Amino acid sequence: MKKIIALAIFMAASAYSLAQAPNWRALRFSQSDAFYSYLMEDMHRCYWQRQQELQRAMKSKTALQQYITDAQKRMQQVVGELPERTPLQPQVTGTIPMEGFHVEKIVFQSTPGRYVTAHLYMPDHAKTPVPACIDMCGHGITGKGRGAALPVRMAMNGIAVMVVDPIAQGERLQLIDKEGNDLTRGVTTEHTLLNPAFELLGSSLAAQEFFDNSRAIDYLVSRHDIDADRIGCYGFSGGGTQAAYLTALDRRVKASCVGLFFSSRERTIEKDGASDGCQQASGEGRARIEIADMALMNAAREGKDFLLRPFLILDGKYDFVDHWGALRGFEELKQCYDLQGVGDRLDQYYAEDGHATPEDVQQRMLLFFHKWLANGSTPSAAILTNPSHDVLSPLSADHLCTLRGQVNLQYPDALSTMQITGEMMNQWQSSRDRFCKGSLKDIRRQMMQLLGIAQFNDQIEIIPTGTSHGRGYEELRFQVNCEGQMPVACVVLVPETAGKASAVEIHLHENGKAWYLNDLMRRDFTTDGTILVAADVRGVGEMEDPYLYNLTKFWNREYRCAAAALHIDRPLLGQRVCDVRTLLNFCDSHEQLKNRPVRIVADGLFGPVVMHAAVIDERIGSANLTATLKTWRSYVENPMQRNMLSNVVPGALRYYDLPDLLSLSKGRVRITD
Repeated sequence: MKKIIALAIFMAASAYSLAQAPNWRALRFSQSDAFYSYLMEDMHRCYWQRQQELQRAMKSKTALQQYITDAQKRMQQVVGELPERTPLQPQVTGTIPMEGFHVEKIVFQSTPGRYVTAHLYMPDHAKTPVPACIDMCGHGITGKGRGAALPVRMAMNGIAVMVVDPIAQGERLQLIDKEGNDLTRGVTTEHTLLNPAFELLGSSLAAQEFFDNSRAIDYLVSRHDIDADRIGCYGFSGGGTQAAYLTALDRRVKASCVGLFFSSRERTIEKDGASDGCQQASGEGRARIEIADMALMNAAREGKDFLLRPFLILDGKYDFVDHWGALRGFEELKQCYDLQGVGDRLDQYYAEDGHATPEDVQQRMLLFFHKWLANGSTPSAAILTNPSHDVLSPLSADHLCTLRGQVNLQYPDALSTMQITGEMMNQWQSSRDRFCKGSLKDIRRQMMQLLGIAQFNDQIEIIPTGTSHGRGYEELRFQVNCEGQMPVACVVLVPETAGKASAVEIHLHENGKAWYLNDLMRRDFTTDGTILVAADVRGVGEMEDPYLYNLTKFWNREYRCAAAALHIDRPLLGQRVCDVRTLLNFCDSHEQLKNRPVRIVADGLFGPVVMHAAVIDERIGSANLTATLKTWRSYVENPMQRNMLSNVVPGALRYYDLPDLLSLSKGRVRITD
């Protein structure tokens, strides 16, 4: 009983203490979604521009062709440079005989040392080369081993299907122990953790998955028993994402089906936030690319005409993938296909179901590919309606293409994703060296472009939001506005001992200014006269995105905002550099702060921000950083880290690494841990 009473007293005292602690709020508003709403405004502006362009394109076939051509060019820029297409070195490691078809176990190298595992479902006794599809796996750690209903149906009806293990699925797991056990919670986490390294190098995991799938087409068309002029692709969920990219980027695809993914990118990001790390590439929003555009990009000349290829959308009416967005995207495509006179090449079917592929969906897909790849032949009614249970059973344990179950354990020369990105980073070392030897003006211009900063706006508005007095100091609170940017929340502590020579010390802490100031208040407030400025910038403290919007599987407390910022080509790190600029302008403008030396104390996520800011703005006299990222190479070599996407600047490793910024700051920035 005494323990219960003591606990109650302790809890009451703790509650009283928390109630008495200052909240240190400085903004005039309190809106937890404020930063995300700010990002959405920019995103909507991008897609509004796209909508205007598409409406103008609907006026003629020629205008639509130009719209598609422009979209293709923008998509290529988003995807970036891809690896060289080297010899595939394919091998068939085994064959599984089935009734009416057989399964070949294939291993090829999309680049030297980058092994890809796949199953090829081949119809038996084909007299002529057969059409074929690439089947792209949805998100499941077993990859191609999840089950085989669709490829079985296709193979028994005369269409070969190659089911490819994506990076981090099936026999291509990357974050594993020595026995091949996955070290993360599953495939979507692994994809999200692997993506930042590719982004820093000017690519993306989505682009790399496309490359492997495109190389699978290279393999198919190299075979004498496959008809190279009748290649299709399909996928559901995460596989639907891959199918959309393959459709957009590989003109050899003659018919496509995207399932459980097709929707409005704009609506999805606003409603649910960005998806897994393999389901978008940085800059797509700024490039005004919608998922519907990916279908249009597959257009190609057929004789004198520029025609759209057959495209099928399959979705569940009650899926978490937004059904309204799918309907709107289909309507856009329908207008385009009708304008080109090929409305029969487009179809959409939605089941009375959720995120699933029920019987009616599978039948619809089989009919679609028979119409467009198998010369309109009719599928076997028995297989179409109710295939036997034995035919649909997943393959047994002997379905593995490798003896050890993982390519990175099987082959001595196999390269993990970390080794591949490490080699890419090393290849850019000489380029980084040359860049850092250039003029400071050129360095700053390129840095600002990478950071998504067109130019700085140095006009600010300082709004006082409160004042009080403590023991030996005056406390001032401000909301500092800058047109086009999020406001900055500031608490300024001016000690009585401050003199004309006193410095200004700006504190930026990833836990927010309240964390720092409450810690400060627990000690006697003594100072050498330094004026303290504790600030919250976008995404931190008063403007932190609610935790419930940031799924734990992403390993990032602000994944929603970080991914949305990259989507519109305004990296979160670059936006925070703008906030540091606003703080420096604030110090230059306020009567009690101006004409004083400025130093910065920062930690965690703010380390790379301050490193960039110090190179761009020499008003930062010195900066002391703790508990921060020291080199982007650590993301390349060890992707199992938190909050990585917050520190990503796409393509930056082609120009500089973080240690280069320390050198360029000429000793003004130091890391003390």
